[in-house]
Amino acid sequence: MAPLPEAELVRSSVQLYRYLLRCCRRLPQGHIQQHYRHAIRQSFKVHADEDDPERIQQIIKRAIEDADWVMNK
Repeated sequence: MAPLPEAELVRSSVQLYRYLLRCCRRLPQGHIQQHYRHAIRQSFKVHADEDDPERIQQIIKRAIEDADWVMNK
């Protein structure tokens, strides 16, 4: 599966969260979707206190790359 076209528009953590949840909708129904939705929520909780803009952009870039990998798997 190709990445969603709005990946290059993701600039904030809220946009990333919405993008990743939209990616999850394209995965097979059931346990796979539940697993990745849970992982997304947990990751956001872990990084909620991050305040360095450069680090936030690194996290966003990495999350999009990881999502692309999962979608192509």
